Amino acid sequence: MKTFLATTAITLCLGTAALAAEPLTTVFISHSSPSNTFWQAVKKGYDDACTRVQAKCQLVLTQMEGSVEQAIANLQAAIARKPDAIFVAIVDNKAYDAPIADARSKGITVLAVNVDDGQGAAGNERQAFIGQSFPAAGYSLGKAQAKNFPKDGPIHVLMGVSAPGQTWSEQRASGVLKFMDDYKKDNPGRQVTVDKIDSGTDLAIAADRVGAYLNAHPDTTAYFDTGYWEAGVARVLKDRGLTPGKVLLGGFDLVPEVLQQMKSGYIQTAVDQQPYMQGFVPVMEAYLVKNFGLSATDVDTGQGIVTPDKVDAIMAMSKQGLR
Repeated sequence: MKTFLATTAITLCLGTAALAAEPLTTVFISHSSPSNTFWQAVKKGYDDACTRVQAKCQLVLTQMEGSVEQAIANLQAAIARKPDAIFVAIVDNKAYDAPIADARSKGITVLAVNVDDGQGAAGNERQAFIGQSFPAAGYSLGKAQAKNFPKDGPIHVLMGVSAPGQTWSEQRASGVLKFMDDYKKDNPGRQVTVDKIDSGTDLAIAADRVGAYLNAHPDTTAYFDTGYWEAGVARVLKDRGLTPGKVLLGGFDLVPEVLQQMKSGYIQTAVDQQPYMQGFVPVMEAYLVKNFGLSATDVDTGQGIVTPDKVDAIMAMSKQGLR
Protein backbone atom coordinates (compact mmCIF):
# COMPACT_ATOMS: atom_id res chain seq x y z
CA MET A 1 0.00 0.00 0.00
CA LYS A 2 2.81 2.44 0.84
CA THR A 3 4.46 1.77 -2.52
CA PHE A 4 1.17 2.36 -4.37
CA LEU A 5 0.55 5.63 -2.55
CA ALA A 6 4.09 6.81 -3.20
CA THR A 7 3.76 6.03 -6.91
CA THR A 8 0.40 7.79 -7.05
CA ALA A 9 1.87 10.85 -5.36
CA ILE A 10 4.67 10.97 -7.91
CA THR A 11 2.19 10.76 -10.77
CA LEU A 12 0.03 13.55 -9.33
CA CYS A 13 3.10 15.70 -8.81
CA LEU A 14 4.14 15.24 -12.42
CA GLY A 15 0.65 16.07 -13.61
CA THR A 16 1.03 19.61 -12.26
CA ALA A 17 4.76 20.17 -12.76
CA ALA A 18 6.13 21.83 -15.86
CA LEU A 19 8.28 19.61 -18.05
CA ALA A 20 11.98 20.42 -18.11
CA ALA A 21 13.41 22.47 -20.95
CA GLU A 22 15.83 19.65 -21.64
CA PRO A 23 14.11 16.23 -21.79
CA LEU A 24 15.21 13.55 -19.36
CA THR A 25 17.47 10.97 -21.03
CA THR A 26 17.70 7.44 -19.63
CA VAL A 27 19.13 4.05 -20.58
CA PHE A 28 17.91 0.80 -19.02
CA ILE A 29 20.53 -1.99 -19.03
CA SER A 30 19.12 -5.49 -18.68
CA HIS A 31 20.94 -8.82 -18.32
CA SER A 32 18.25 -10.65 -20.29
CA SER A 33 17.65 -11.37 -23.96
CA PRO A 34 14.57 -10.58 -26.09
CA SER A 35 13.40 -14.18 -25.60
CA ASN A 36 12.77 -13.51 -21.88
CA THR A 37 9.08 -12.60 -21.86
CA PHE A 38 9.28 -11.12 -18.35
CA TRP A 39 10.83 -7.96 -19.77
CA GLN A 40 7.84 -7.20 -22.00
CA ALA A 41 5.90 -5.85 -19.01
CA VAL A 42 8.99 -3.97 -17.77
CA LYS A 43 9.29 -2.31 -21.18
CA LYS A 44 5.60 -1.41 -21.18
CA GLY A 45 5.98 0.38 -17.84
CA TYR A 46 9.21 2.02 -18.99
CA ASP A 47 7.68 3.25 -22.25
CA ASP A 48 4.54 4.56 -20.52
CA ALA A 49 6.57 6.52 -17.97
CA CYS A 50 8.88 7.93 -20.62
CA THR A 51 5.90 9.08 -22.67
CA ARG A 52 4.34 10.71 -19.61
CA VAL A 53 7.37 12.93 -18.91
CA GLN A 54 8.49 13.17 -22.54
CA ALA A 55 11.80 11.49 -21.78
CA LYS A 56 14.21 10.01 -24.28
CA CYS A 57 14.63 6.38 -23.25
CA GLN A 58 16.28 3.17 -24.42
CA LEU A 59 16.02 -0.37 -23.07
CA VAL A 60 19.11 -2.42 -23.95
CA LEU A 61 18.93 -6.22 -23.80
CA THR A 62 21.69 -8.81 -24.20
CA GLN A 63 22.02 -11.22 -27.11
CA MET A 64 22.57 -14.16 -24.75
CA GLU A 65 20.24 -14.69 -21.79
CA GLY A 66 21.94 -13.77 -18.51
CA SER A 67 25.23 -12.65 -20.08
CA VAL A 68 27.02 -10.44 -17.56
CA GLU A 69 29.81 -9.72 -20.04
CA GLN A 70 27.38 -8.37 -22.65
CA ALA A 71 25.46 -6.38 -20.04
CA ILE A 72 28.66 -4.73 -18.80
CA ALA A 73 29.65 -3.82 -22.37
CA ASN A 74 26.21 -2.26 -22.88
CA LEU A 75 26.54 -0.40 -19.57
CA GLN A 76 29.91 1.05 -20.54
CA ALA A 77 28.54 2.16 -23.90
CA ALA A 78 25.62 3.85 -22.15
CA ILE A 79 27.93 5.69 -19.73
CA ALA A 80 29.93 7.04 -22.68
CA ARG A 81 26.73 8.69 -23.98
CA LYS A 82 26.29 10.52 -20.63
CA PRO A 83 22.51 10.21 -20.19
CA ASP A 84 20.83 11.80 -17.18
CA ALA A 85 20.11 8.40 -15.66
CA ILE A 86 20.98 4.75 -16.05
CA PHE A 87 18.84 1.93 -14.70
CA VAL A 88 20.67 -1.37 -14.36
CA ALA A 89 20.06 -4.88 -13.07
CA ILE A 90 23.12 -5.63 -10.93
CA VAL A 91 23.34 -9.40 -11.30
CA ASP A 92 26.98 -9.73 -10.24
CA ASN A 93 28.40 -8.40 -6.97
CA LYS A 94 31.73 -7.30 -8.48
CA ALA A 95 31.49 -6.78 -12.23
CA TYR A 96 29.23 -3.71 -12.00
CA ASP A 97 31.15 -1.85 -9.28
CA ALA A 98 33.72 -0.01 -11.41
CA PRO A 99 31.44 1.09 -14.27
CA ILE A 100 28.75 2.31 -11.88
CA ALA A 101 31.35 4.24 -9.87
CA ASP A 102 32.48 5.77 -13.18
CA ALA A 103 28.91 6.75 -14.05
CA ARG A 104 28.40 8.38 -10.66
CA SER A 105 31.66 10.31 -11.01
CA LYS A 106 30.23 11.78 -14.23
CA GLY A 107 27.08 12.93 -12.46
CA ILE A 108 24.82 10.25 -13.93
CA THR A 109 21.97 9.08 -11.71
CA VAL A 110 22.23 5.28 -11.32
CA LEU A 111 19.37 3.18 -9.98
CA ALA A 112 19.51 -0.58 -9.52
CA VAL A 113 16.30 -2.04 -10.95
CA ASN A 114 15.07 -5.63 -10.88
CA VAL A 115 18.32 -6.93 -9.32
CA ASP A 116 20.50 -5.25 -6.70
CA ASP A 117 24.02 -5.88 -5.42
CA GLY A 118 23.94 -8.60 -2.76
CA GLN A 119 25.09 -6.06 -0.16
CA GLY A 120 22.81 -3.30 -1.38
CA ALA A 121 24.16 0.22 -0.97
CA ALA A 122 27.15 -1.11 0.97
CA GLY A 123 28.29 -3.10 -2.07
CA ASN A 124 27.71 -0.67 -4.91
CA GLU A 125 27.43 3.08 -5.52
CA ARG A 126 23.96 2.87 -7.08
CA GLN A 127 21.63 5.36 -5.40
CA ALA A 128 18.57 3.20 -4.79
CA PHE A 129 17.00 -0.17 -5.59
CA ILE A 130 13.62 -0.68 -7.21
CA GLY A 131 12.69 -4.33 -7.17
CA GLN A 132 11.86 -7.38 -5.12
CA SER A 133 13.41 -8.52 -1.84
CA PHE A 134 14.60 -11.88 -3.12
CA PRO A 135 15.23 -13.86 0.09
CA ALA A 136 11.87 -12.79 1.52
CA ALA A 137 10.12 -13.66 -1.75
CA GLY A 138 11.73 -17.11 -1.80
CA TYR A 139 10.61 -17.73 1.76
CA SER A 140 7.07 -16.64 0.92
CA LEU A 141 7.00 -19.01 -2.06
CA GLY A 142 8.08 -21.96 0.07
CA LYS A 143 5.56 -21.11 2.76
CA ALA A 144 2.70 -20.78 0.28
CA GLN A 145 3.51 -24.05 -1.50
CA ALA A 146 3.85 -25.93 1.80
CA LYS A 147 0.10 -25.57 2.22
CA ASN A 148 -0.19 -28.06 -0.65
CA PHE A 149 2.24 -30.61 0.82
CA PRO A 150 0.78 -34.03 1.68
CA LYS A 151 -0.49 -34.14 5.26
CA ASP A 152 1.70 -37.12 6.13
CA GLY A 153 4.60 -39.15 4.77
CA PRO A 154 8.03 -38.02 3.57
CA ILE A 155 8.60 -34.70 1.79
CA HIS A 156 11.26 -34.47 -0.91
CA VAL A 157 11.91 -31.07 -2.52
CA LEU A 158 14.07 -30.11 -5.48
CA MET A 159 15.39 -26.54 -5.63
CA GLY A 160 16.29 -25.36 -9.12
CA VAL A 161 18.83 -22.52 -9.11
CA SER A 162 18.28 -21.07 -12.56
CA ALA A 163 21.45 -18.97 -12.72
CA PRO A 164 24.09 -20.12 -10.22
CA GLY A 165 26.22 -17.20 -9.05
CA GLN A 166 23.73 -14.49 -10.02
CA THR A 167 22.27 -12.54 -7.10
CA TRP A 168 18.58 -12.83 -7.94
CA SER A 169 18.69 -16.61 -8.38
CA GLU A 170 20.90 -17.41 -5.40
CA GLN A 171 18.95 -15.17 -3.02
CA ARG A 172 15.56 -16.49 -4.08
CA ALA A 173 16.85 -20.02 -3.62
CA SER A 174 18.23 -19.11 -0.20
CA GLY A 175 14.78 -17.93 0.84
CA VAL A 176 13.12 -21.18 -0.23
CA LEU A 177 15.83 -23.24 1.47
CA LYS A 178 15.49 -21.19 4.66
CA PHE A 179 11.79 -21.98 4.70
CA MET A 180 12.47 -25.68 4.17
CA ASP A 181 14.90 -25.65 7.11
CA ASP A 182 12.20 -24.08 9.27
CA TYR A 183 9.61 -26.54 7.97
CA LYS A 184 11.85 -29.45 8.89
CA LYS A 185 12.32 -28.06 12.42
CA ASP A 186 8.59 -27.53 12.79
CA ASN A 187 7.85 -31.09 11.65
CA PRO A 188 10.39 -33.24 13.52
CA GLY A 189 8.37 -36.40 13.00
CA ARG A 190 8.51 -36.23 9.20
CA GLN A 191 11.33 -37.13 6.83
CA VAL A 192 12.16 -33.95 4.90
CA THR A 193 14.91 -33.88 2.29
CA VAL A 194 16.01 -31.18 -0.15
CA ASP A 195 18.23 -31.35 -3.23
CA LYS A 196 19.54 -28.49 -5.37
CA ILE A 197 20.50 -28.40 -9.06
CA ASP A 198 21.48 -25.92 -11.77
CA SER A 199 18.18 -25.83 -13.67
CA GLY A 200 19.07 -23.30 -16.40
CA THR A 201 17.41 -20.20 -17.83
CA ASP A 202 15.49 -21.78 -20.68
CA LEU A 203 12.19 -23.65 -20.71
CA ALA A 204 13.58 -26.59 -22.69
CA ILE A 205 16.76 -26.86 -20.62
CA ALA A 206 14.85 -26.75 -17.33
CA ALA A 207 12.46 -29.37 -18.67
CA ASP A 208 15.34 -31.69 -19.60
CA ARG A 209 17.31 -31.27 -16.39
CA VAL A 210 14.40 -31.49 -13.99
CA GLY A 211 12.78 -34.22 -16.06
CA ALA A 212 15.95 -36.32 -15.76
CA TYR A 213 15.99 -35.69 -12.01
CA LEU A 214 12.40 -36.84 -11.67
CA ASN A 215 13.24 -40.04 -13.53
CA ALA A 216 15.80 -40.83 -10.83
CA HIS A 217 13.65 -39.50 -7.98
CA PRO A 218 10.01 -40.34 -8.72
CA ASP A 219 9.13 -39.65 -5.08
CA THR A 220 9.75 -35.88 -5.49
CA THR A 221 7.05 -33.88 -3.75
CA ALA A 222 7.75 -30.41 -5.12
CA TYR A 223 10.00 -28.48 -7.47
CA PHE A 224 10.85 -24.81 -6.93
CA ASP A 225 12.38 -22.65 -9.67
CA THR A 226 14.03 -19.26 -9.12
CA GLY A 227 12.55 -17.93 -12.37
CA TYR A 228 9.56 -18.87 -14.49
CA TRP A 229 11.12 -21.97 -16.02
CA GLU A 230 9.06 -24.36 -13.90
CA ALA A 231 6.59 -23.87 -16.76
CA GLY A 232 8.86 -26.10 -18.85
CA VAL A 233 8.71 -28.75 -16.13
CA ALA A 234 4.92 -28.50 -16.23
CA ARG A 235 5.06 -29.52 -19.89
CA VAL A 236 7.09 -32.59 -18.93
CA LEU A 237 4.59 -33.63 -16.27
CA LYS A 238 1.72 -33.22 -18.70
CA ASP A 239 3.53 -35.16 -21.47
CA ARG A 240 4.18 -38.01 -19.03
CA GLY A 241 0.52 -38.19 -18.15
CA LEU A 242 1.02 -37.22 -14.52
CA THR A 243 -1.97 -35.62 -12.86
CA PRO A 244 -1.70 -31.96 -11.81
CA GLY A 245 -0.29 -31.76 -8.29
CA LYS A 246 1.50 -35.10 -8.41
CA VAL A 247 4.67 -33.00 -8.36
CA LEU A 248 3.98 -29.53 -6.99
CA LEU A 249 5.49 -26.65 -8.96
CA GLY A 250 6.25 -23.08 -7.91
CA GLY A 251 8.37 -20.22 -9.20
CA PHE A 252 8.53 -16.53 -10.02
CA ASP A 253 7.00 -14.13 -12.52
CA LEU A 254 3.65 -14.22 -14.27
CA VAL A 255 4.69 -14.73 -17.88
CA PRO A 256 1.98 -16.14 -20.20
CA GLU A 257 3.33 -19.71 -20.08
CA VAL A 258 3.18 -19.73 -16.27
CA LEU A 259 -0.38 -18.42 -16.29
CA GLN A 260 -1.43 -21.10 -18.77
CA GLN A 261 0.15 -23.86 -16.69
CA MET A 262 -1.43 -22.49 -13.53
CA LYS A 263 -4.82 -22.54 -15.23
CA SER A 264 -4.26 -26.19 -16.19
CA GLY A 265 -3.38 -26.99 -12.57
CA TYR A 266 0.27 -27.98 -13.01
CA ILE A 267 1.68 -24.88 -11.27
CA GLN A 268 0.18 -24.15 -7.87
CA THR A 269 2.06 -21.04 -6.74
CA ALA A 270 3.98 -18.15 -8.29
CA VAL A 271 5.45 -14.92 -6.94
CA ASP A 272 4.71 -11.64 -8.68
CA GLN A 273 7.37 -8.89 -8.58
CA GLN A 274 5.29 -6.42 -10.62
CA PRO A 275 7.51 -5.83 -13.67
CA TYR A 276 5.41 -2.93 -14.96
CA MET A 277 6.24 -1.04 -11.77
CA GLN A 278 9.94 -1.85 -12.23
CA GLY A 279 9.83 -0.11 -15.59
CA PHE A 280 7.64 2.82 -14.57
CA VAL A 281 8.94 3.91 -11.17
CA PRO A 282 12.65 4.47 -11.99
CA VAL A 283 11.74 6.95 -14.74
CA MET A 284 9.64 8.93 -12.28
CA GLU A 285 12.41 8.91 -9.70
CA ALA A 286 15.00 10.03 -12.25
CA TYR A 287 12.67 12.83 -13.35
CA LEU A 288 12.33 14.08 -9.78
CA VAL A 289 16.09 13.86 -9.23
CA LYS A 290 16.81 15.86 -12.39
CA ASN A 291 14.14 18.53 -12.06
CA PHE A 292 13.59 18.92 -8.33
CA GLY A 293 16.85 17.75 -6.78
CA LEU A 294 15.08 15.03 -4.80
CA SER A 295 16.90 11.92 -3.60
CA ALA A 296 16.23 8.54 -5.16
CA THR A 297 14.54 6.06 -2.84
CA ASP A 298 14.23 2.30 -2.53
CA VAL A 299 10.92 0.78 -3.68
CA ASP A 300 10.06 -2.84 -2.88
CA THR A 301 7.93 -4.03 -5.80
CA GLY A 302 6.56 -6.87 -3.74
CA GLN A 303 6.33 -10.59 -3.19
CA GLY A 304 2.68 -11.20 -3.92
CA ILE A 305 1.70 -14.86 -3.99
CA VAL A 306 -0.47 -15.82 -6.96
CA THR A 307 -2.60 -18.98 -7.00
CA PRO A 308 -4.72 -20.48 -9.82
CA ASP A 309 -7.91 -18.76 -8.64
CA LYS A 310 -6.39 -15.38 -9.58
CA VAL A 311 -5.23 -16.36 -13.06
CA ASP A 312 -8.17 -15.17 -15.17
CA ALA A 313 -7.95 -11.59 -13.91
CA ILE A 314 -4.17 -11.53 -14.35
CA MET A 315 -4.35 -12.99 -17.86
CA ALA A 316 -6.59 -10.11 -18.91
CA MET A 317 -3.95 -7.64 -17.71
CA SER A 318 -1.16 -9.72 -19.26
CA LYS A 319 -2.74 -9.31 -22.69
CA GLN A 320 -2.42 -5.55 -22.20
CA GLY A 321 1.27 -5.92 -21.31
CA LEU A 322 0.66 -4.81 -17.72
CA ARG A 323 1.49 -8.06 -15.89
